[in-house]
Amino acid sequence: MAKQFDVAVIGAGAAGMMCAAVAAQRGKRVVLIDHAEKLAEKIRISGGGRCNFTNINAAPQNFLSHNPHFCKSALSRYTPQDFLTLVKKHRIGYHEKHRGQLFCNESAEQIIQMLKAECASGDVTWRMPSKVESLEKTADGFFILTDSGEILADSVVIATGGLSIPKIGATDFGYRIAAQFDLKMVEPRPGLVPLTFDGPSWEAFVPLAGIALEVEVETGSNKGKGNKRGHFREDLLFTHRGLSGPAILQISSYWQPGTPIIVNLLPDMDVAQELIDGKSTLKKQLGNVVSQWLPVRLAEGLIAVAGLSPDARLADLPDAKLRKLGDAINRWAIVPTGSEGYRKAEVTLGGIDTRELSQQSMMANKVPGLYFIGEAVDVTGWLGGYNFQWAWASGVAAGQAV
Repeated sequence: MAKQFDVAVIGAGAAGMMCAAVAAQRGKRVVLIDHAEKLAEKIRISGGGRCNFTNINAAPQNFLSHNPHFCKSALSRYTPQDFLTLVKKHRIGYHEKHRGQLFCNESAEQIIQMLKAECASGDVTWRMPSKVESLEKTADGFFILTDSGEILADSVVIATGGLSIPKIGATDFGYRIAAQFDLKMVEPRPGLVPLTFDGPSWEAFVPLAGIALEVEVETGSNKGKGNKRGHFREDLLFTHRGLSGPAILQISSYWQPGTPIIVNLLPDMDVAQELIDGKSTLKKQLGNVVSQWLPVRLAEGLIAVAGLSPDARLADLPDAKLRKLGDAINRWAIVPTGSEGYRKAEVTLGGIDTRELSQQSMMANKVPGLYFIGEAVDVTGWLGGYNFQWAWASGVAAGQAV
C-alpha cells in the first residue's frame, strides 16, 4: 500500500530539511526522501567543517540569475537575522570571520542536528537512504515510486541541488524532473570554482604555485541585461594548473569562456607611476624594486613576461617599457582555458529557469503542487554564506506555501 502524505520533499540537504521542518510545523504530514547514506554531506564539509551558514549582508545583489529580481521575495521574507534567531534558539555558538561571513564555533554538525531537531518537532517522516525511481502527476497529486515503497503526496518539493561535488552524491535528478514536466532550464555550469590555464601562456607561472596575495579581479561588462560584470577584492592563490583562492572562486561565476579576467596584483599602487618616479631616486635593479612590492618569484615572472630583465637598472629603462610592466601588474589580462569543473566547484550556476516558478511560493506555474528550491534553481550566491541563505529562504518560502 502506498503511504499518503501532504508533502514529499526530495533531497535532505539545507533547503530540503528547512522546507520539511517549516511545512511539518504548520501541521502538514511530510516525508523527506534522500538517496544518500550520510545526511547533508554538503553542510558537513562546508566552511572547512564549520559551516559558513549565512552572511549578515546577504541581499539580492549578491546573487546571479538570468532573472535577477526573482530572489528578492524569498530573501526579504526570510533574512539572515531570521536564521540567526534559529541558531540562537538551539544555543549554537557562532562568530563572524570577515565580510559578514558567519561560522559555527564548533562544527557544521550542529547545523545538521538543528535542522533534524526542527524536522522532529514537526514529526517529519524520513525515507533515507531511499532512491526515487519515478515521479508521476495523478488526478489527486503525485505518485512517487521509491526503492523503499510507494508514496502518494499532494505536493512535491524538489530540493536535490546541482551537479557540484559529485563524490558526495550530487546528481541531475532535479533537472530530469524539470525536463519530464517540460520546464525550461538555464544551462548548468560549475560556479565558485578554480580557473585553469594551459599551454605556453602559463608555463612562466607554474613555478609560482603556493603564492597567495590580495588582489582586485574583474571580468565581464555592464552592457546588456542582468548582472554580467563581476568585481572583487579578495585573496588569490597560484596553483600548478591555474588560479584559485576566494578572488578567483568569486569571479569564476561571472567569467564566460573565451573572455579574459583582469587582475590587479597591487590594487593600492599605480605601479607605472612609482617606477617612473623612482628612476631619478632609486639606484636599483628592476627586480629588486618590484620584489619590494610582490613576492620575488612573482615579480621575476611578471618582469620576464613583460620582456624585461630583473637585472636591468631602473634608471636605464624607458618610460614606455615601465608603463608596459605597470600595466602587466595593475591590469594583468589573462584568458582561462577552463575550470576545475564540478569536482571542485562549490555550486552549480544555472538550473531550473526561475521564469517557470512563482517567486512567492517556488511552485512551477504550469505544474500545480510541484516546487523547486535551493541550488536546483537558477539562483547562485557569492562565496561566503550566501548560498546557504538562499537555501534557507527558498526552503521557507516553499514550506509556508505547500
